[in-house]
Amino acid sequence: MNRKTIMLGVAGDSAAGKTTISKGIVEALGADRVTAICCDHYHKYNREQRRQLHLSALEPDCNYIEIMEQHFRLLREGQPILKPVYNHNTGDFDKPDYIEPTQFIIIEGLLPFHTRLMRLCFDAKVYLDPPEALRREWKIKRDTTKRGYTIEQVLRSMAGREDIAPRYIYPQRSYADMIVRFYPPDAGTDPGDSHLNARLVLLPTLPHPDLTDVLEHGGNSDAVPAPDRPAMRLELGRYEGRPADFLEIDGSVCPERAEELMSVIRGHLPPNANLDESRLGRYQFGLEERRSYPLALTQLLIAYQLMLTADQIERATDRAIKPPLEAVN
Repeated sequence: MNRKTIMLGVAGDSAAGKTTISKGIVEALGADRVTAICCDHYHKYNREQRRQLHLSALEPDCNYIEIMEQHFRLLREGQPILKPVYNHNTGDFDKPDYIEPTQFIIIEGLLPFHTRLMRLCFDAKVYLDPPEALRREWKIKRDTTKRGYTIEQVLRSMAGREDIAPRYIYPQRSYADMIVRFYPPDAGTDPGDSHLNARLVLLPTLPHPDLTDVLEHGGNSDAVPAPDRPAMRLELGRYEGRPADFLEIDGSVCPERAEELMSVIRGHLPPNANLDESRLGRYQFGLEERRSYPLALTQLLIAYQLMLTADQIERATDRAIKPPLEAVN
């Protein structure tokens, strides 16, 4: 516990929402305190080389896994790295960046939990698991508007990856402390709508906050009468044979109720937590900024783990600096 860098890993398939989750946490904690790094920068080959070699960026052989292991370890120890830079606009590499770690490090990407050495570097591990149909819509929209691909190119790329993600990406779910799934309340819902529901699987590998008071104040969605559908629901169950809490957050929760729920959750944060809750849940939909309260609540629960770890490290450091009174006497 004699370290100052706290690391969060966010894994998931392409266009699963990793950057959106990370961006809100960065803005809430402050860019001066958080460094976010995408694993895409550790590709071995540029876009043209991958095409010629018939390789997918999802494959470990297409990425510098050993360098990621080394850089994750250095960052955890508070040491700087020279990070490669992959440019999604050009499909090629730019000059590397010199990165000095801040208090919090977020590593998001396709393969951050691929090896045991990588997994050991994280204080909290989150896996994003949207329904495949929704993820495909997100990927088409992102790659055609931000990365210069045509719809035909994106569809062809996804067809070539269908057997790769189950082999290399999906298995990382079993190493996560929290599994997050955003999903529409019905099949006809706009995937960019801020009313997506959220389902969180909270594994006992981390000390998640006691949500009893949250659920007592959970209230109800705007659309359904109070006795039938509370805005937040918690069930105990098992996930892949392990005990887990299943937290459901209704996308139709009204803003006033969502803000109340966020206030209750914040009461579980350490006293010295410094978090701008107004930046949580925000995302871009085209040129418009929208806010999703299920996203905000999810980011707040993730930020809780980072702030709790920071508080534990600070307390351990204080105990090491200040000897017990009997030792002084």
